[in-house]
Amino acid sequence: MKKIYLVLTFTFFNLFISNAQVVGTDIGDIAPEIDLPDTKGEKVALSSLRGSLVLVDFWASWCGPCIKEQPLLIKLHNAYPDKLSIYGVSMDTKKPLWTGAIAKAKLPWTNVSDLKYWQSPVIGDYMLQSIPLNFLIDKNGIIVAKNIHGQALEDKIKTLFVE
Repeated sequence: MKKIYLVLTFTFFNLFISNAQVVGTDIGDIAPEIDLPDTKGEKVALSSLRGSLVLVDFWASWCGPCIKEQPLLIKLHNAYPDKLSIYGVSMDTKKPLWTGAIAKAKLPWTNVSDLKYWQSPVIGDYMLQSIPLNFLIDKNGIIVAKNIHGQALEDKIKTLFVE
C-alpha cells in the first residue's frame, strides 16, 4: 500500500511540476503549424522557415492598421534579410484583393492564405479574434513575443539579434 501511495504522489507532483513545452499561442509555446498555399497555389509550411527568426503576420487587404504597418515590416525585412523571415497569413476571401495588396505594397516575403476568412482552421489554432495580430517565433519554433507592433516590435527584434 505504501508503494502505491508513493507512486501516486510522485506521479501527481510530476504532472503539476512538469514544464514541458506544448503547442499553443502563449509565449514559450511551440507555434502551431501553418501549411497554406501562397499566391501561386503552392503550400508553404511555417516550419520550413525554422532556423531564422520568423514573424507570423495575420493581415488582410481591407485592414487599415495592417496596411499601415507594412512599411515597418518592409524596413525590418530589409534590415535583417538573412536573419528575419516574415510569413504573412491573409484573411482575405478574394484572391485578386489579396494579390493586389501584395503587389501594391511590394511585399517581398512569403504570403499565404486559404481564402476561407474566419472558417480557416488556422484561426482556431492561433485563437485569432481580430487583426492585425502577429507572433514572433525563434529559430526553434518557440513563440518569443506576440501581438507587438510599431516601435515595440522593432525594439524586440533588435534585442533578439543582439543576444
